[in-house]
Amino acid sequence: MSKIKFSAFADEVTSDFEDQVKFLVEQNVPAIEIRFVDGKNIMDLSKKELEKTRRILKENDIAVSAIGSPIGKVSLDKPFSIHLEKFKHAIDLANYFDTSFIRVFSYYAPEGKNIDNYREEVIGRMAKKAELLNNTGVVMVHENESHIYGHSAANCVDIMESVNSPNLKLAYDPANFVWGDNITNNIEVCWPIMKPYVAHVHIKDWKLGSTDIGSMPGNGDGQIRELLRELKNDNYNGYLTMEPHLRVGGQFGGDTGPELFAQALALTKIMCLEEGLAFDEFIN
Repeated sequence: MSKIKFSAFADEVTSDFEDQVKFLVEQNVPAIEIRFVDGKNIMDLSKKELEKTRRILKENDIAVSAIGSPIGKVSLDKPFSIHLEKFKHAIDLANYFDTSFIRVFSYYAPEGKNIDNYREEVIGRMAKKAELLNNTGVVMVHENESHIYGHSAANCVDIMESVNSPNLKLAYDPANFVWGDNITNNIEVCWPIMKPYVAHVHIKDWKLGSTDIGSMPGNGDGQIRELLRELKNDNYNGYLTMEPHLRVGGQFGGDTGPELFAQALALTKIMCLEEGLAFDEFIN
């Protein structure tokens, strides 16, 4: 039987990295989607800070499910050459932390413009990044999110089919469809066309009409239970990364706190068990 693995954006629990890892160990979560370390984005850490971060992870047997980078979360009128260099650094980080995935996005339009009118520019940039991943063993997983080109399921699939690279897959975030495009039936509309390309899943729920705070998994309009059922039927065996946004959610991260995060994790595990979706637990 295939099993999923739990991961977490543990910076939603606390900014202190050692406490993030301590929380994961206490909650039997075997991996982290590493994004903010002691308040600094993983992309901005010094060599000494990176060494300390990796040491803490290794000492606690915590794997890295993905580099939670902000790559692609910039306007298309920003110089691509500078952004491409940042992506090269993200590749180095993936290798440094022994993870196969880099979470990425698909750009904002210049101010006042419609991102759907910038398809060729987006596809070109994504293709160039995919080329850099050849023979690296690293895959970039594109997360659907509002306002970027990949805000819709159709656009996400367009990126996949147009770039057509084994080094580019999708990270599926159900809540972002609710918050961004007001889609409350994403399992019927988005999932069927995206699932052939999905290699990574975020667990975040959202209530239609809410502007800055998520819902407990299963209590919003993100169809979390239905998603877990689909994953079970498709024999998905990748990561489920918890990102609940239960106190605040924003463009570059969110906040949940330890108590609410533990509740969200527990509820998700219960739904997994009820839907027959087996998961590995880690006991330190």
